[in-house]
Amino acid sequence: MSFLQKHQALERNVTLLLVGSLLVVSIGGIVEIAPLFYLQNTIEKVEGMRPYTPLELTGRDIYIREGCYLCHSQMIRPMRDEVERYGHYSLAAESMYDHPFQWGSKRTGPDLARVGGRYSDQWHVEHLTNPQSVVPESVMPKYGFLSDRSIDTEDLQAKLKVHAMVGVPYTSDMIENALADFAAQANPDADATGLQERYPGAKAANFDGHPALTEMDALIAYLQVLGTMVDFKTFNPDQPR
Repeated sequence: MSFLQKHQALERNVTLLLVGSLLVVSIGGIVEIAPLFYLQNTIEKVEGMRPYTPLELTGRDIYIREGCYLCHSQMIRPMRDEVERYGHYSLAAESMYDHPFQWGSKRTGPDLARVGGRYSDQWHVEHLTNPQSVVPESVMPKYGFLSDRSIDTEDLQAKLKVHAMVGVPYTSDMIENALADFAAQANPDADATGLQERYPGAKAANFDGHPALTEMDALIAYLQVLGTMVDFKTFNPDQPR
């Protein structure tokens, strides 16, 4: 019996085809999953990575709530066209504190993995308020209403505690000072010493340019930190961490 005839026998017998498919999938799954049990850590830690500040974390929640991830990915693949357009390819460590991660599977708009610091706060305000004013061909909806929404901080400390439970290294000091750090990051005139000690490199600014602390401030704070924690000018993937 030739190979083709054997294959036809497999295709014509539903039970045999099902058993064969399960066997192939099982072998493939074992090959992919088994090595992970022998690794102490599947994510190599990278210098510079830190948990999100309370304001950035709040902005991330708003980002998810408004469905931004449906049109924007946060994962730069290691291909020449991607790296030349967006910057250094994404590292697993950059998503190690994301629950859930924002890699995405669709790009109606550009990838945002390296958007932090690429544009000014005012540009983000204008873009979120009226996307077509800065990108005429954009199909992005308007999010100007975020400037009119205040933030309820009642559950802020509880939110950090929950993230700490799933492995994000929020310390008791970070949780205790969550409200103070939240307010300090959105006020460039405030004393941000404690904020910088707990979250090195955190940017403090009046992100939306208005006196009140709004959802617009939080969202822009989140966007401005994306891709900025790791210094890729000094990053060496072959150097032990």
